[in-house]
Amino acid sequence: MAAKGPRENITLECTECKSRNYTTTKNKRNNTDRLEIVKYCKFCKKRTTHKETK
Repeated sequence: MAAKGPRENITLECTECKSRNYTTTKNKRNNTDRLEIVKYCKFCKKRTTHKETK
């Protein structure tokens, strides 16, 4: 059953090694564009930009 409200679960993918490391939620009403966050990638062993995927 889907959650009620504007929040949606998303997956974050590393831009360098293309591995999907993190999951988080975002408010789709307030943030309509794709999310970009700098986070630690355990496969690259450094901080990289992670982008939202489908």
